[in-house]
Amino acid sequence: MESTPKKVEATGLEHLKDGVIDLTAGTIGGIANVYAGQPLDTVKVKVQTFPHLYKNWVKCFTETFRLDGIRGLYAGTIPALTASVAENAILFTAYGFCQKTVAFLNGKDDIAKMSPVENAFSGSLAAFFAALVLCPTELVKCRLQAQREVNPNIKSTPFSITREMYRAQGARAFLVGMTPTLAREVPGYFFFFGAYETTRYYLTPPGKSKDEIGLWRTALAGGIGGMALWTMIFPADVVKSRMQVSGKGTFGGTLRLVFKEGGIKALYKGLVPTLIRSFSASGCLFIAYENTKKLLHSL
Repeated sequence: MESTPKKVEATGLEHLKDGVIDLTAGTIGGIANVYAGQPLDTVKVKVQTFPHLYKNWVKCFTETFRLDGIRGLYAGTIPALTASVAENAILFTAYGFCQKTVAFLNGKDDIAKMSPVENAFSGSLAAFFAALVLCPTELVKCRLQAQREVNPNIKSTPFSITREMYRAQGARAFLVGMTPTLAREVPGYFFFFGAYETTRYYLTPPGKSKDEIGLWRTALAGGIGGMALWTMIFPADVVKSRMQVSGKGTFGGTLRLVFKEGGIKALYKGLVPTLIRSFSASGCLFIAYENTKKLLHSL
């Protein structure tokens, strides 16, 4: 079943329908993304923030499971769901509109005719809007994931952490890490959508469209896109995690501190579990996103 081609010259009602479909598909994709990848995201945050406690990600995984069980590996799932649903709903909604804008500026009347590079630029533009909602929710998620290491005697909840942050710094507390979030998201999603669309292009059988490549090719393209994103932006994510867990510091200052502690290796601490998580989670995200779009366009 092939999704309906989206013409750039369309009525306002058609644009609105496309936006609602992208919003719904991005929301469902965000949910799939969290449940597929949350345990290894918890490990990533812990090894980034407490490198002196965990020599490698396997030890962190087993130690977390030993002390807190499966619940510990899924710490921060509620804010992670909020973050992922909000980010992906806005990201894919903005992505659809940015695709149409980029296509129009390049004289194309159908986004299906866009090149992978044009799709990559569309994703990069869309990431700016997604980062605005992602930063505050990821702050709470990171604090929950690191609560055992920060203070094992306190059992925090998303609400208690939010309340504590607001009391300490007001609304400004929820913007901690915005600079590294933007530094991560905007270039990162250029590689994310660029790698995804390039892989789809090369996996498309002769005589078919990229919307007809099937589940496993879609999953493979999504997994490659996710790995491309995290490989390129991981140092910015390390800085973001440190800033958001500690609640202090600047992007430049934290970057220098991490580099001073462990050199370039410290800026890639936790990359392996992140790539494993990203491959499976991004594959699930795009399977959910693409198939939801196809279903809704067929109604």
